[in-house]
Amino acid sequence: MKNEKIVVSKTAHSQRLKSFRMSAALMLTTLMLVVAATTGATAQTFTTFDAPGAGTGAYEGTFGGGINTAGVIAGYYIDGGIALHGFVRAANGKITTFNVKNAGTGKSQGTGGGDINTAGAIAGWYIDASNVRHGFVRAANGTITTFSVKKAGAYQGTFGITINTAGAIAGEYLDANNVFHGFVRAANGTITSFNVKKAGTGTYQGTVGGAINTAGAIAGSYIDASTVHHGYVRAANGTITSFDAPGAGTGYGQGTIGGGGIGGGINTAGVIAGYYVDARNVRHGYVRAANGKITSFDAPGAGTGANEGTFGGGINTAGVIAGYYNDASDVYHGYVRAANGKITTFNVKKAGTGAGQGTADGGINTAGDIAGYYLDAGYVIHGLLRTP
Repeated sequence: MKNEKIVVSKTAHSQRLKSFRMSAALMLTTLMLVVAATTGATAQTFTTFDAPGAGTGAYEGTFGGGINTAGVIAGYYIDGGIALHGFVRAANGKITTFNVKNAGTGKSQGTGGGDINTAGAIAGWYIDASNVRHGFVRAANGTITTFSVKKAGAYQGTFGITINTAGAIAGEYLDANNVFHGFVRAANGTITSFNVKKAGTGTYQGTVGGAINTAGAIAGSYIDASTVHHGYVRAANGTITSFDAPGAGTGYGQGTIGGGGIGGGINTAGVIAGYYVDARNVRHGYVRAANGKITSFDAPGAGTGANEGTFGGGINTAGVIAGYYNDASDVYHGYVRAANGKITTFNVKKAGTGAGQGTADGGINTAGDIAGYYLDAGYVIHGLLRTP
């Protein structure tokens, strides 16, 4: 759970994949749990779910991802053979699974669903039989269109991250030299790649794609030649502004993580949610206003040691942020930060309490409904929906 962009993964770009085993046939289960917030202030309703076919071994299971205004959730699951499959969960709880036609079926291959827009279109990525990544968009009627920014080799390629109301997709691709580049794909299929001027050009350096809002502004981060992270926002006209959160470290692997995926987001007003890593390798959340003002915050109970602290999350039109943090015992917990700065923490009742277990959220819609997942005591992953 210490990767910058993927909670469960322990190494970069593993896409939450670890040791997996074959499961027995898994029946769809949906459990309704009503629990109190850990602050005791308000009651919250949690619905947990498992996609049909999701594995039941350690690090197998169901990942809830983006959630749209209608309460439809997009995500993916890992089966007992370590293959990935996309799913969409309707507001009534019905789950439909899907696979991109050219997705591989071997270990660590398959379809990874990601974000969903108001029309029900899903942006994601898939890994083919040669372990090359490609982007895809799945329309609400189930039609899937695939795309690749440039030709790539094994463990390289195109990663679709987020999609806005107009159907524009933001993401990143890893080139043949293992350098990252951002891209935006318009609804008509036109792809524009971009790089932040000060981004490094070494292995696993460069411009990392991020979240995209309704105006087409993209929030992400770039990695410089010293492998330090910095935030950026790219306006719809292509103008890029970089920024650093006050207190961000300047050492290897430290710095400011912009929007994008579970690492953060950008809302319609241009407000960005993210996190930064300080000189002691502690994580802190931040919110960047459209005028550039940055406010940092820490969730109550967040750890203060290396690789501990508060991670950014999704942000909705009201400026409410949904994220997660890990404590001093490396247990993960969800939090919601209101626009006025008030933070409410929470845990799914059946989440594990051991190191690397717990609750993780990130997708939040206009109503404040949150999509995410949790790891139980056996490190099995389950999807979750939290309603206020």
